[in-house]
Amino acid sequence: MSNITSNADQPYVAAPSLRWRELWLKEDWWAIWLGLGIVVIAYAFFANGSSIRWIAVTPAKWSTFDQLGAHFAANWVRYLAQFAAWLAIFSLALTALGHKARAFVPAFIFLYILSVGIFALGQWDKASTYNLEPPLVALAIGLILSNVIGLPRWLDAGFRVEFYIKTGIVLLGATLPFTLIIWAGPVAILQASIVSIITFLVIYFVGVKLGLDKRLAATLGAGGAVCGVSAAIAISGAVGGKKDDAPIAISIVIFWAIVMIFVLPFVAQYLHLPAGVGGAWIGTSEFADAAGFAAAQTYGNIAASGAVSGTSEQAVVAYTLIKVVGRDVWIGIWAFVLAIIATTQWERTETGRKPEAAEIWWRFPKFVIGFLVASAIITLVTASYSLADFNKSVVPVLVAPIKDLRTWAFVFCFLSIGLTTRFRDLAGAGTRPFLAFSAGAVVNVIIGFLLSAVVFATHWENLLK
Repeated sequence: MSNITSNADQPYVAAPSLRWRELWLKEDWWAIWLGLGIVVIAYAFFANGSSIRWIAVTPAKWSTFDQLGAHFAANWVRYLAQFAAWLAIFSLALTALGHKARAFVPAFIFLYILSVGIFALGQWDKASTYNLEPPLVALAIGLILSNVIGLPRWLDAGFRVEFYIKTGIVLLGATLPFTLIIWAGPVAILQASIVSIITFLVIYFVGVKLGLDKRLAATLGAGGAVCGVSAAIAISGAVGGKKDDAPIAISIVIFWAIVMIFVLPFVAQYLHLPAGVGGAWIGTSEFADAAGFAAAQTYGNIAASGAVSGTSEQAVVAYTLIKVVGRDVWIGIWAFVLAIIATTQWERTETGRKPEAAEIWWRFPKFVIGFLVASAIITLVTASYSLADFNKSVVPVLVAPIKDLRTWAFVFCFLSIGLTTRFRDLAGAGTRPFLAFSAGAVVNVIIGFLLSAVVFATHWENLLK
């Protein structure tokens, strides 16, 4: 079974003596401290005319092994420094959380070396042709190693799925300043909101109708409505889900995300959708950021070849506005709303106990707060920039390095998911979760098409013109 866990089978309520100690004894808070620490350091460098790009190193684009080898020969000190930094901050946090550093260190060495190879594969100049996005490759390799080859269980000490994804989500906030929502325009926000709400409701109510526990149905719904893996982990914690809920949702999300990589660009091309329209449809129909970007990039390449009208940039930008900006920000909204519902309605009905308002706060996934604070920091420091100046002056120096470190965290997470997921353990969930999610997937695709290709077609077709 995956080591992705949320709460125990009973709803979590923090003991009074432990509540304030959560600031240094809970994973959510450590993810906030680490993520915001990176953001603050990045801004300090930016304010002084510098950048953290040196330590946010990633493999460069390459077409031959000689080029790849030359890159690593020239940058091995940067990779060593980055590895040491990740190892130090994760070890410090995990030690404070009660884990043994001596068990984590060798496992993380294995994880980092494998992640470097995966990242390098994603930078191959033919990678986009074969949809080799690093997080998806990490997941696939992890699943193969775990389910086909097998790994010693002691390595699980380094596969801290939730910790990596929570840290990555905090860093994600820094790449989504609130001003970006304004720049995205009302159409992108409106379309993303419609899709998020309808998809969640369809999956949730179909799941409950099929007899699923409300918490699992909510976790599935958020996984389809927002941003897949991140949302499943956040919402499972917010509603007090069982330990199997998040892994079940993540497995189904990933299955559909991979299917959509191949289906959506092919169908969009068959329908001759303009690049911007196709990108918007992918943004409203995909369930995971990495998979969606792969699909959008594929359709951008189709547009660049002249097979459909528009440009590659239109496809990618339309996808980004809908999925990364419009839908991903819903993670905080759904977590807050569902924490309230679970605490005041579901548990009150089940236990007959009158809920305390404070329980909503203690239940709420705190790393979402980190996401919002990181977004607020970047918003404040870039409020005076226009969109053009933001893209020209801020993104390369401040946002891009944070985004690269976020991608590293997501690769660690997806690789860890694969390495700790045993299909035989998930088989016991049955077909009902899959059917509930699939109902939402079908509705999602249909509504996404109508909004992108009919209702707002003119907007997306003329994007960036």
